[in-house]
Amino acid sequence: MRPIFVSSYVKECWTAHQQQNAVEKVKEAYLRLRKTGVPNVSIVIPAYNEEENIVQTLYSLCHNETDKVVEIVVVNNNSKDNTEALVKSMGVKCILETKQGITAARNAGLAVAEGNYILNADADSIYPKEWVAEMTKPLDLDEKVTLVYGRFAFIPTGNTFRMIYFFYEYIADFSRFIRMHKKDEAVNVYGFNSGYRRVQGIAVNGYDHPKGKNEDGWLAVKLREKGYGVLHQVTNNKALVWTSDRRIHIDGGLWKALFPRLKRVLFGKKVERMDL
Repeated sequence: MRPIFVSSYVKECWTAHQQQNAVEKVKEAYLRLRKTGVPNVSIVIPAYNEEENIVQTLYSLCHNETDKVVEIVVVNNNSKDNTEALVKSMGVKCILETKQGITAARNAGLAVAEGNYILNADADSIYPKEWVAEMTKPLDLDEKVTLVYGRFAFIPTGNTFRMIYFFYEYIADFSRFIRMHKKDEAVNVYGFNSGYRRVQGIAVNGYDHPKGKNEDGWLAVKLREKGYGVLHQVTNNKALVWTSDRRIHIDGGLWKALFPRLKRVLFGKKVERMDL
């Protein structure tokens, strides 16, 4: 069952930037997460003008509880604000990618990552304490799994109650279920909650994709069709990523986002499998 309420831990992370010595707290937590030696896991985060959000995101990631050695790589994609300096002040690696766009940013992160596994994250989301452990578990246990992807929930930032998003998310889940069977499971892969083996990602040229396609879904297709294995959805709430509802507001609000989704579910036509 999806969470009805936002947990106290998610709230703590969401307001981390308001805490005293927030930067130092993240820095200390990252030292514990990073440990020593070659990383098992690299978390790659593209960032463009995320000064207002990056502390909260890194706070949640750095407080993950895992026995793996984890590095975080933030890719500054030509930010005009203080994103890069802020990231570096927390002791986290930050590289510059001057070619604008999410595909270039993700490829740049993949190129410098050292971990056996790549986990994709976004700079405006909150990650639960066991996210790293839950997302890497299927890759550890089954060599036939080539890519894992998870779910997400919305944090209300306006006047919308969390309970309304709770029902909306179930409708969205049903929509994804229908799309998976009409189209391809890869359409449900989101860049801010997915992971794969680094050597396999490099072997298929990372996130490069044809014009008009989605970089995350296309990577999933390439990995699968290369013969590396199947896609696996992680449904445990311990891997549920919380993200701001700002995109819904930008797109015109919840109801404007809901009706097209219902229309696709009820009246959508069958499409070609590779048309991601």
